Amino acid sequence: MSLPPTRFDFTAPVPRVEHLGVVHIVAIGGAGMSAVARLLLELGGRVSGSDSADSPSLRALEALGATVHVGHDAAHLEGVDTVVVSSAIRESNPELAAARARGLRVLHRAQALTSLMGTTAVRVAVAGANGKTTTTAMLAEALAADGLDPSYAVGADLVRGGGNARLGAGGMFVVEADESDGSFVSYRPQVAVVTSVQPDHLDFYGTFDGVREGYRAFVETIDRVGPGLLVACVDDGGARGLAGFAAQLGVRVVGYGQADDADVRIESIEPDGLTSRASLWHNGVRHALVVPAPGAHTVFNAAGAFAAAVEGLGASPAGVLAGLADFGGTRRRFELKGEAGGIRVVDDYAHNPAKVAAAVATARGVVGEDGRLLVVFQPHLFSRTRDFAEEFGAALAPADIVIVMDVYGAREDPLPGVTGALVADAVTAASAESAVGAHAGQVLFVGERADVVPAVMHLARRGDLVLTVGAGDVTELGPVVLARLSAGRAGLR
Repeated sequence: MSLPPTRFDFTAPVPRVEHLGVVHIVAIGGAGMSAVARLLLELGGRVSGSDSADSPSLRALEALGATVHVGHDAAHLEGVDTVVVSSAIRESNPELAAARARGLRVLHRAQALTSLMGTTAVRVAVAGANGKTTTTAMLAEALAADGLDPSYAVGADLVRGGGNARLGAGGMFVVEADESDGSFVSYRPQVAVVTSVQPDHLDFYGTFDGVREGYRAFVETIDRVGPGLLVACVDDGGARGLAGFAAQLGVRVVGYGQADDADVRIESIEPDGLTSRASLWHNGVRHALVVPAPGAHTVFNAAGAFAAAVEGLGASPAGVLAGLADFGGTRRRFELKGEAGGIRVVDDYAHNPAKVAAAVATARGVVGEDGRLLVVFQPHLFSRTRDFAEEFGAALAPADIVIVMDVYGAREDPLPGVTGALVADAVTAASAESAVGAHAGQVLFVGERADVVPAVMHLARRGDLVLTVGAGDVTELGPVVLARLSAGRAGLR
């Protein structure tokens, strides 16, 4: 199988980590890049990096020993041997352009992580359109609870500390594998987990067929010399199809989900406030699963982590279940930011339609029939907004009030006619068609970021749950809302 052409050869061998020398990381403050920096620093490596703006992440890395710069400048490469970038870094970036001109080694983030994984006995890669961050974090914490001390790199900080990466002594490395740019074929895992295969990142793959082709290329990289295992959610059509492809290759497959043929079968999901309970059937034994997070999707993530840990890594079911019951969560995955003025504020990183639908459904379940849900949604990427505006509308419609911000372009340039208004119109249309959810006059497109918090303050009232959603800087608004609520400026009606 092949992937669309990229600037990087993800199938090429990577140098051993001890051969990287002094490493400079462009956009070092980002979730994925900071994980590489943390691991290199843990190994005692010399690390520098830059980012476009200062942030707590930069200061945390500086405290760990990294040399950090605000702003990008070719002068930052003095004495550097290896430069690490992501697909979001354009060739015109002054540091990347200088690295190319000087003939320095340039690695993609995934290649740098592969170098860090080195000769680890068992490599585990968790991929999927939805749930891979939480599943990776759950797997890491469950393995640790069972005394297996894994290394890990996750796309978000663990709430309970430990950041987004650490080196363990247990001979296994768990990594969140990003499919967005095809870089997940770098890792060559012995154990792979796929939570879902759905149409996303069409700016890279072009079509859903291209997405499926990418995942097949990922499965082809599973190292069958070791355990050679694919753990797949068989309730997801794309992941089930991928499992069939893997089996044809001779890869052992373990399926999880509610389907009758699931090897780890989920039964009786019961919400309990901000906790989820369910039964897991495995090898004819019923296990009680408790996860301190709401939503059916959380149970599915936990089942995937259980399957990988027990079937692929030899963990004990009891130890894994204890770890899942004590799971501390990850930042920006239905993260409760606080409560003030009788209003709860939750933040979630959801940025494709299925993730947004899951976050809204979870929040809807938390507030119940008598509460109100106010969602602030920031579309991420112009291409995704263009391609999935209608689907986003349907995902957001169950909320009582929806505020749609303008598009967070990230790595993309604007597209003519593509704004957050497309999503707002789609919410209105979806609500009118279903006769449930958001009501006329309660779907707002707020194009100016500075106007979003005032709109929330005007609309929110005691008992509401405010959910900020998106992969951009919408996450910064929740604390501002809480601060104003604490000052008594809303929430008293």
